[in-house]
Order: sequence, then C-alpha cells, then structure tokens
Amino acid sequence: MSEARDDAAAVVKTTETYYDSDEADRFYFHVWGGEDIHIGLYGEGDSIGAASAKTIERMVDRLQGLSSETRVLDLGAGYGGSARALAKRFGCHVTCLNLSETQNRRNREMSEAQGLSGRIDVVHGNFENLPFEDGKYDVVWSQDSFLHSGKREQVLKEARRVLKVGGEMVFTDPMQADDCPDGVLGPVLARIHLSSMASFGFYREAAARVGFEVVGVDDLTPMLPRHYDAVRGELRSRYDEMVGISGQAYVDRMIDGLGHWIEAGKAGHLAWGIVHLRAV
Repeated sequence: MSEARDDAAAVVKTTETYYDSDEADRFYFHVWGGEDIHIGLYGEGDSIGAASAKTIERMVDRLQGLSSETRVLDLGAGYGGSARALAKRFGCHVTCLNLSETQNRRNREMSEAQGLSGRIDVVHGNFENLPFEDGKYDVVWSQDSFLHSGKREQVLKEARRVLKVGGEMVFTDPMQADDCPDGVLGPVLARIHLSSMASFGFYREAAARVGFEVVGVDDLTPMLPRHYDAVRGELRSRYDEMVGISGQAYVDRMIDGLGHWIEAGKAGHLAWGIVHLRAV
C-alpha cells in the first residue's frame, strides 16, 4: 500500500474515532442541530435547526419525481435527519451509510421512534468503498461529509457506480475557494487531518471524469461562516451546560476551531454550496 493510501486510511480511522467519542456525539447532538448536523440556510432570526431544514428543502427542490418507489443512498448520514425528512414527505426508502456507529445508534433509535424503521436502513461503512451493487439507487445524497475523505474522486466514482443511469446525486460540502491562496488554511485543515480540501472546480472536473454531468451548482458560500458563527454563539451561550456534558477541554477547543472556520470563510478562502449531478 502506498503512503498516500496509508494516509487516507489513517484519516478514515481518525474520523471514525472522533465522531464515535462521547464528547463529540454530545456536542453535535445537543448544539450543532440534533437530527441534522450540516450547514444551514439562514434567514432573519433562524435557529440552527430551522436553517438546517431549509438546506434539505433546497436540495429536494433540485430533485424530480421523488416517491415511495425512489431508492436513496445518504452518504455520511450522521443522525439521519435528512433521511427521515425524505421518508416522511415522499415515502422514499433511504439507506443511511455512516462511519460512526455512535451516530448510527441514534439514527436507528430516532427512526424507530418516528415509525420509519421500515423505510430507513442504517449501514456502518465508508463511502470510499460502498458495500452495494452497481446501479441500485435512484438518488445519492450527502451533506457536509466528503471533506473528511482523502480520496474524494473515489467517493464520486463509487457514487456513480451504485447509481442507475439517469440517477441523480445532490450534495453539499465545505470546500476551499477555487482561488484560495496556498498556505492560508492550515488551522482549518488541521481539524480534518488532511492537506487540502475540494473546491467547486475540483468537483466539476472529477464528476466529469467518473461519469457524471453537472446539472447545476448553487454557490451558497456566505452561509458557511454564518452557520459556524451561529454554532459558536450557541456553544458560548450554553458554555457551562456543555462543559458538563462534553468537558471543558473539548468545548474550548471547539470554540477555538470554529473561529478558524469563521475567519477563513469571511476572508473568502472557503466555499460551500449544493452540487447537483446526473449519472450518464
């Protein structure tokens, strides 16, 4: 195995260990958004939860013909909030693939409590090597997960493999700006244990290489620093509570880390938005 592959495998393990930890699980569940742990679309006065729901709606608006016959694969599904939204509204059958078994347990519990176990399957796995047959799914969905991969083109290749011809992929991801200067994202990259992030340009080019056409891209970059700022504000306002839940060292590191993302976002070094692809 090459050094690059060793590094990518180490990142997968580090990510899994982090999201399985009690400190991270409690933070993301209690502060980041509960069922939804992705970047939101904010209007005046929106809570983190309300903004997160708007992201799901914006992504849904890009898809056509969702129904009880639609098979959806959610990559990096977290606590499964998007899967439950799709299952409730359209009756879709959704497979949630996620690296953290701690999050998977919460997903299964919430899906069962909401009467959706029959429409949602939760699978522990890595989206760089999907345990599904070719052409199984109508839609591949993902929110803010691919940044954790050191092999993002491989992720797209696997998504294309499991999609039917004409199937759609819609995802969001925190990225670096296409014109991001070298060396300015060190503190941000340190958190994800990688040396680079994707960009809108990367996803356009990589998608074409693996068998997708780009249907459209919604550049929603201003929402990234706004979301991280909202999360940091929530964490600060509930500081004593969260110290009791996740520990002071974790909370202080998170407040500091969120600040790096906010600064990089406001400086124009980061990007975020919705990418919509079709399998050809």
